[in-house]
Amino acid sequence: MNILYTFNDKFVPQVAAAITSVCENNKNVFEIHFYLMSLNVSQENEKKLTAYIQKYGREVSFIELGDMSEHFDFEINTSGWNPIVLARLLLDKLLPSSLDRILYLDGDTIVRGSLEELYQTEMKDHAIAASLEPTYDHERKASIGMKGMPYYNAGVLLIDLNNWRSQNLGKKIISFYKEHEGKLFSNDQDAINGTCKGQILTLSAKYNYYNIFDQYSYRFLSKLCDYPYIDKDVFEEARKHPVIIHYLGEERPWRKGNHHRFKDDYDNYLNMTPWKGMNYEDGWNTYFMAWDTFNVLTKPFPSLRYHIINALIPAFLNYRAKKVKK
Repeated sequence: MNILYTFNDKFVPQVAAAITSVCENNKNVFEIHFYLMSLNVSQENEKKLTAYIQKYGREVSFIELGDMSEHFDFEINTSGWNPIVLARLLLDKLLPSSLDRILYLDGDTIVRGSLEELYQTEMKDHAIAASLEPTYDHERKASIGMKGMPYYNAGVLLIDLNNWRSQNLGKKIISFYKEHEGKLFSNDQDAINGTCKGQILTLSAKYNYYNIFDQYSYRFLSKLCDYPYIDKDVFEEARKHPVIIHYLGEERPWRKGNHHRFKDDYDNYLNMTPWKGMNYEDGWNTYFMAWDTFNVLTKPFPSLRYHIINALIPAFLNYRAKKVKK
């Protein structure tokens, strides 16, 4: 089993917790090789993380990305996100050509069960398998040629590298990004969806479970979709027993004051790593008090909540971008 993470030095503790969750819940898997695409990770953290993974009897390979702009022949604008988010577009360039399949996991995920069934998914001619993101804005989808089509979250991607290479997807996705002048609302996620529309295999929500599934009902999410949504029984099973938790958005368990439903999962696995006892991010208590109040007040009005959130996202991204420039 080959697993890929991309991260920078500030995100090492989170990735260590994520890797621990994989190792602890997949002890029956004979071989696991972690490929870690890193951006300016210190030698100390690289050595510490390598030794920690090897204690589990697992293999690890670091791939240093260096200056991300050197990988693209056009100017890129990641809307305040760290350029590391674009690393997923470089799979065919940076991973060994001998690999035929890899599971990409965002560093803000925690695995709660076996990954064997997911990893062995029959993909046929599909190069990518992913879970749906039913709340993605219709106008933003239309802007990348996806009106009325399913849109996928790129935080968990099962990738058939043979199909990826044979279809020359890496080059096509980067070309799509370039055609949009390096400016896409959801960066590489938009580029992947826009390039591969109609060709992505749908995975259960249990393999990429994030907070929208707690904030919105199945009925509302189904109405929101302009395409057939997943079966209700599959959805409810995913809600009860998610295999992969994705801490999407601002409600992240390493920020003080959050009440994420799966906060304890993150804490438990972090406390098994050499980064146990790390300081959590301060300055979020007021935000989460307001967030909790907002959720209570808008729960009876999911449509109103959805439109408010959609309106606030661009403003937040602009704020993030200004903070990064400083």
